[in-house]
Amino acid sequence: MALGEETNALPPSFAKALQELSTHAWRPEIGVDEIPAPQRIAPFAAAITADVLSDDVELGNGRLVLLHDPMGNETWDGDFRLVSFARADVEPELVADPLLAEVGWSWLTDALDRNGARYVAPSGTVTSVASQSFGSLGDEPARAEVEIRASWTPILDEDGGLAAHLNAWDHLLCSLAGLPPLPEGVVMIPSARRGRGH
Repeated sequence: MALGEETNALPPSFAKALQELSTHAWRPEIGVDEIPAPQRIAPFAAAITADVLSDDVELGNGRLVLLHDPMGNETWDGDFRLVSFARADVEPELVADPLLAEVGWSWLTDALDRNGARYVAPSGTVTSVASQSFGSLGDEPARAEVEIRASWTPILDEDGGLAAHLNAWDHLLCSLAGLPPLPEGVVMIPSARRGRGH
């Protein structure tokens, strides 16, 4: 489902969610692009990908999929579902920290709670991976990364409510990438353009 597609034939709640997704104001470090949404998972779906950049260096990236089934889905405990993937490089010594997975999961739940995003049925995994190169690749530096795969059911109403979840995902990506939070009182202004860096 293209974000700019005609919404007259869509369920009103999904059309409203698409509008919120297409006009959301992301942090300037996050470049967002629309990608093809997965088919067959739900009658209606939309998806975006995001890169977190600082001085043209990628610090992390992610994908977010919005699913909607007007008939509801028992597994979701609702008729919407958000599916998220987020990853970022971290210091290699962090991978050995036994608390990293719990901390990674708390980045998601804290982001949702702090942004007033109402939700139920959260689930997911936090994976940390370290790699060391050898032989002809021995000069390559050691690498480590954290991946957070999660899904949750947003509680939306006729006035919308997806924006709080998008703010939370923005917050998650930046926390994972090691960016400091925006100063208190700073509000992003929606851009008329979409795409990387907007």
